Amino acid sequence: MTLRHMKIFVAVFQHSNITRAAAELHLAQPSVSLAIKELEEYYGIQLFARIGRRISPTPCGREFYSYALHIVTLFEDMETKIKNWGAVGSIRIGTSITIGTHILPFLLNQYQLQYPSLKIQAVVGKSSDIEQKLLDNSLDIGLIETNPEHIDLCATPFMQDKMCAIVARDHPLASQKSVSLSQLVEYPFLVREKGSAGRDLLDACCSLQRLSLQILLESSSTQAIVKAVANGLGVAILPYLLVERDVLENVVEPLRLCQPLQRDLNIVYHKSKFLSPNLKTFIAVCQRYGRDHEIALDLV
Repeated sequence: MTLRHMKIFVAVFQHSNITRAAAELHLAQPSVSLAIKELEEYYGIQLFARIGRRISPTPCGREFYSYALHIVTLFEDMETKIKNWGAVGSIRIGTSITIGTHILPFLLNQYQLQYPSLKIQAVVGKSSDIEQKLLDNSLDIGLIETNPEHIDLCATPFMQDKMCAIVARDHPLASQKSVSLSQLVEYPFLVREKGSAGRDLLDACCSLQRLSLQILLESSSTQAIVKAVANGLGVAILPYLLVERDVLENVVEPLRLCQPLQRDLNIVYHKSKFLSPNLKTFIAVCQRYGRDHEIALDLV
């Protein structure tokens, strides 16, 4: 039993395909098949069920994967720590779409100033995809708008993003210093699509207060909602992070909510991940960014 066997098994498990795993590992397909066979014979178990040309992990294979991934990851972390003791190396960062669009460019700029020789790989996608990549060790660290669902992922909040009510500048509510959710639901609502973090928070608050939204428009585009609000079609409650520029440019009028709605933006990583000096520095950059933006959020 060798580390090579473990690496091959992890690749086959993640690809569910021996040919693709062999290509990734730069090995001949028979060598990969032999390594899996040797594993099965060594432990006296079946790791994959073979149906025609397709393979899928058995329950025992899934259990074995959790151990094999941990072993392979721990070895790779050791390699990273020893070989990249200084500031030369790489870091793989994944973020949700909102954070990737509005925060990540600034974070990378600040981080690169401290580690100009460091290679940075960044991925922007759905929070669920970022979580899976962290579990598969395809990413070192993630920034997402929700709490991770998997127990093997650790989450540390680095900033809060308050929900902000916005209306047209000539809207009847525009002159008020603060508004309640019950006041806002008297008007047509423009909302994000179901499944988005902001929409889920809004729906939960309405359900808690037994309020119903008069939904006029549902869109995955924040700018489409902002433009509709600016043209007087209705009201919206969106993360301040998404509407900050429009508020500062006086495109729409922000309103403080009587009962503040806010969410944590989280730094996420695998519980077995070795936090190298490079990763700790990136976490510190994120936390400093969050502290610097507390004043702006307090004005909402």
